[in-house]
Order: sequence, then structure tokens, then C-alpha cells
Amino acid sequence: MKAGFPLKPFDFFVTGAAILLTVYCAFAVYARDRGNERVLVRNSEESWVYPLDAEETVEVPGPLGITVVEIRDMRVHVLSSPCANQTCVASGHVNSAGQWVACLPNKVFVMIEGTADGDGVDSGTW
Repeated sequence: MKAGFPLKPFDFFVTGAAILLTVYCAFAVYARDRGNERVLVRNSEESWVYPLDAEETVEVPGPLGITVVEIRDMRVHVLSSPCANQTCVASGHVNSAGQWVACLPNKVFVMIEGTADGDGVDSGTW
């Protein structure tokens, strides 16, 4: 009597198909074209738009003073802000469409908007 379950040809086929499907899904999710994403920076009176691949440091005026936003290496973060709690600075980097960071006391909002598939900007509004 043999111990265990011997593998049959169909078992190899199913395992190979599962591996190929996993690799395909990984490429579809992580190797996407990010050329259409843009950074929207807004205060209570104005808004600015930059491509996500820009190398910019933006000074955004607010009621408490200047909030400094950095766009670099396909990521965005708040470098400094005059607010007391510094939650916007501590929130770190955002790098994908739909992610955002805000300094509520200084009324500054930063969001990455766009699509990875090249169809243009998301239909969402502020």
C-alpha cells in the first residue's frame, strides 16, 4: 500500500494555471502605467494641479500660515504646517489615486486623482 496521494497530470495542469494566474494578477495590479495621475492641492480660496511625476515643493497659504507640500518620486506629503497637532505631517506619503492628506486647521487639502489605465481623471469631485 502506498502512502499519500500520487499526483496526476491534471494536478500539474491546475497548479501551473494557478501560478500563471497569480503572476498575471500581480503584473496587472503592480506594474500599471501611472502617467495619468495628478496631484490636486487646494486651500479655501484656490487650487493647483501638478502631475504626480513632478518634482515640486508647493507653499500653500492658509489662515494659520504656509503649509509646505512636497511632490517627489511619485509620492506626495506635507513637509511642514503651522497647525498645532501636525497630524498632516505625521500622516506620511500618499502615492495612489484616491489617497489624500489634509491640514484641517489650516484648510489645506491634497489629493491624488486619476486612473492607472489611461482613461483620464476620475469622475469624483471635491
